[in-house]
Amino acid sequence: MSHQLIRRIYEQRLSAWAASRGLRIAYQGVAFDPGDDETYLRAFTLPAGTGTQTLEGTDRVYTGVFQISIVSPAGNGTGDAEGLVDDLDELFPTFLRLKQGDFEVMVLTPVEPGPAIVDDTTLTVSASFQYRADRA
Repeated sequence: MSHQLIRRIYEQRLSAWAASRGLRIAYQGVAFDPGDDETYLRAFTLPAGTGTQTLEGTDRVYTGVFQISIVSPAGNGTGDAEGLVDDLDELFPTFLRLKQGDFEVMVLTPVEPGPAIVDDTTLTVSASFQYRADRA
């Protein structure tokens, strides 16, 4: 359940930011039809595992990666997508703590860009960071 909550927390922050820039988001497991020549985002979590740090095993430590892929029309270069990666680094700074109720998740690493992937119609640049949440 908590990886789902982590995804929801990060998606809410991303959604408000993207809306202010006129960007749509393709969410994990939700049908999405991009427009012609549209730049949009794809967001998803990559849970890394759930651990415990007590002998009783009553707590949980949730870790993983939150990734945002910036998908833009091919043929325009990487500059716009790379600029959005920089903006995402400001949106999700290292050690940012976000809460929902009594649950808190923290950004563990700086946002890191991935390589540009080009196909016939799109150029995709990913941006990702590691997260951690502890629940007693």
